[in-house]
Amino acid sequence: MLDGFSAETLARVQFAFTVSFHIIFPAFSIGLASYLAVLNALWLKTRDETYLKLFTYWKKIFAVAFGMGVVSGIVMSYQFGTNWSVFSDKTGPILGPLMAYEVLSAFFLEAGFLGIMLFGRERVGDKLHMFATAMVAFGTLMSATWILSVNSWMQTPAGYAVNDVGQFIPENWWEIVFNPSFPYRLVHMTLAAYLTTAFVVGAVGALHLLRDRSDKEARRMFSMAMWMAVVVAPIQIVAGDLHGLNTLEYQPAKVMAMEGHYDSYPDGAPLILFGIPNAEEKRIDYAIEIPKLSSLILKHDLNAPLDGLDTIPDEDEPPVGIVFWSFRIMIAIGMGMLVIGAWSLWRRVRGKLYEDKWLQRAVLLMGPSGFVAVLAGWITTEVGRQPFTVYGVMRTSESLAPVAAPAVAASLTAFIIVYFFVFGAGTFYILRMMNMRADTKKLGLRDGPIRTAGITPAQQCNDLQTQPGQ
Repeated sequence: MLDGFSAETLARVQFAFTVSFHIIFPAFSIGLASYLAVLNALWLKTRDETYLKLFTYWKKIFAVAFGMGVVSGIVMSYQFGTNWSVFSDKTGPILGPLMAYEVLSAFFLEAGFLGIMLFGRERVGDKLHMFATAMVAFGTLMSATWILSVNSWMQTPAGYAVNDVGQFIPENWWEIVFNPSFPYRLVHMTLAAYLTTAFVVGAVGALHLLRDRSDKEARRMFSMAMWMAVVVAPIQIVAGDLHGLNTLEYQPAKVMAMEGHYDSYPDGAPLILFGIPNAEEKRIDYAIEIPKLSSLILKHDLNAPLDGLDTIPDEDEPPVGIVFWSFRIMIAIGMGMLVIGAWSLWRRVRGKLYEDKWLQRAVLLMGPSGFVAVLAGWITTEVGRQPFTVYGVMRTSESLAPVAAPAVAASLTAFIIVYFFVFGAGTFYILRMMNMRADTKKLGLRDGPIRTAGITPAQQCNDLQTQPGQ
């Protein structure tokens, strides 16, 4: 079935497949870790048992999602050494230290305090437990910071030189880490993670409200999630606009593909809402467009000229069809989140937030929308960078390891089978936990660490010591 594809195509598909599985878990755990910190802080401040029950409920879901995120992320690092060894060799002096910083300063921070957050409240006290919970939340954000710095450097490389053997070597670490697109990507992705989590939490709350309107925990999580939608969705739209302007400056071909502008427009470019990209004829068939609105959005001037893909060499053009549609999916979901936030605010003001079953059904339907939006945004970003791995200076075709297509096809097939079994089972387990009420006593995960075989519990050991003859 995969015999007709080149090694490069198969390697790209394999990485796209694994990163698509991986990114949904950090996108969820970043927001959920912060949500847990807020719940724990509110419990300590108010001693309202509802917050404690919600914390206990969501920390178990977080533990499973965090574990799957770690496992799915490890696989990608191996692909750098197998399918993309040339890329690793050329960019290693820059990307290697950044990835190491992520492990040392972020992942170890998360892992080091995770056990205390999950099992340590009764053992270390409320204050240290709160500190551990905050450190897990901070660690997830730090991890995202380093990873996005790596990816942003690949999008907008800066602060580097090329040595005699063709390797990218650092000249200015500040320019490398804080490259031109990094601040925009960091804000955009962090807000996306918060919105993703908010709509998952809101969907779970809506599910249980539809079953029992008096469920206190469901009411609280639904209310908190809708507040997040109200506040963050408009901010995300503004952040996305700023990110788009930055992309126009540094990666104009990507924006041309996003907008579907095959031709240049000297006196104002239209905003193409929908259409079918025609790569052969280099046009958008059946286009539905609003005249000059693209120029207004991108240049804040109705008559501002915009270059099209006719100014880009054919070999440097990104795949327009994929980028065009993935961008529209992301935008459509973002607007849907904005509408849900406004709807919930209106019902809250009217005092009908928990009675509006249509709102709750809509939120339940939108539960997975954040994951779809994150994937669509990631596809827009990564496919829009093609045909480069390091934008403008290193092509994807130059990054591939000397591997044979059948070997890549075999590993890709194995990944597909294993991933769907392993992560399908994990996702099913998470959904089963979400299907239970927040006040369920036994949600599925033990409330304490599992003891290693051969280790005698402390109390039993003390009992043995006090027995006569021992």
